[in-house]
Amino acid sequence: MGGAMAATLGRAGFDVVVWNRDAAKAERVGTEAGARVAASAAAAAAQADVVITSLADDEAVRAVYLGDSGVAAGIRPGAVALDTSTVDPGTQQVVGAAIDAVGAGFLDCPVSGDVSRVQVGGLTIMVGGDPALLERVRPILEALAARIIHVGGRGTGAATKLAVNALVHGINVSLSEAVVLAEKAGVDRAIAYEVFASGAGGAPYVHYKRAAFADPDAATVAFSIALVAKDLSLITGLGERVGAPMQQAATGLDIVRRAIAKGYGERDLSAIAAFLREEGSR
Repeated sequence: MGGAMAATLGRAGFDVVVWNRDAAKAERVGTEAGARVAASAAAAAAQADVVITSLADDEAVRAVYLGDSGVAAGIRPGAVALDTSTVDPGTQQVVGAAIDAVGAGFLDCPVSGDVSRVQVGGLTIMVGGDPALLERVRPILEALAARIIHVGGRGTGAATKLAVNALVHGINVSLSEAVVLAEKAGVDRAIAYEVFASGAGGAPYVHYKRAAFADPDAATVAFSIALVAKDLSLITGLGERVGAPMQQAATGLDIVRRAIAKGYGERDLSAIAAFLREEGSR
């Protein structure tokens, strides 16, 4: 996702500098995006008016922002950091405070959409933080997004993204169960899927995941089942803290953990259907 963002911003005419914890990935993205490659997160941040981060989990966000060579150590006063990661709102409060302390700005800006949406500037971005900072960075976000929605103060972007993913992961499990149910009842998979896509349940997710569900063994890993488990753990944890019952998410998390135990962790999230197909055949 971060590499696709860098390439899209480069095509839009922005001067881009990149860094990745994996130096080989940084070099590859730099070449693909026509961007300079920095030696550390701090060095990258020191060269930028706007810093954009896209990281896998809370541990990575804290390390990249708060480490000795992290963003907070290099970002210039007056610059703005935008974190697009899917993490706990509390993490955004912690790293945001560290950016505040050096005189820079911070917005939590998680995104909805996959790499294909990044490439055409079609993301939805939910922004938590100072709306004046959002207006400063809006031209950059507009290169990546079809919709930019300010959702409230710091941390609300992260909370909204977890709510979004609760919905998406719920759809994924329900769609997986529906596909397997139809198959085991004697309906051709492709025909069943055509009905799903044409009816009341034909959400955008159902349409753009058609190929992955039709041929799970050939599916590109757009979002791994291991990352689904991370998201659902955050979602159920936030629900417990704020008093929101998340029973469907808890059930989904149980299914996902069973799939990981059977070796599905690095497969695309659509492979939940393959796991249920296997589980039902025992």
